[in-house]
Amino acid sequence: MAHPIHITEIRVRYGDTDAAGVVYNANYLRYFEIGRSELMREWVCSYKEIETLGFILPVTECFSRFKAPAFYDDLLSIETSIDKLTKLTCRFQYSIRRMDSQLERPKLVAKGHTVHASVNNDGKLTALPDQILSKLNGLLKTG
Repeated sequence: MAHPIHITEIRVRYGDTDAAGVVYNANYLRYFEIGRSELMREWVCSYKEIETLGFILPVTECFSRFKAPAFYDDLLSIETSIDKLTKLTCRFQYSIRRMDSQLERPKLVAKGHTVHASVNNDGKLTALPDQILSKLNGLLKTG
């Protein structure tokens, strides 16, 4: 991913793991959401503010590729960036890395993306407000 990249750290909870002791695959979508929500809150505006303007950004597509396991109590770094943007849709890119002091560098455990549509309260595709679109466009990855 090219800059700017927003980084959020989380610790794996026991309830996020399966019977084999590894993070259950569906939880990575939650981790993507955490990264996306924090990027939006810090660099654009909160989802609550978007909802106040009469919009929601539902997921219309998601993809994840798992590279290595993560375990209970691991510290994970969620790297989030804007990948593509139109007036109606936004695509976020994610990399999740296990922060392990015994490794020379953080271990990539998962990567993926989500696509979101701008929808009004009636469920119709609607262009994002200019002030939000402008801020998102400023975060569009450049490489």
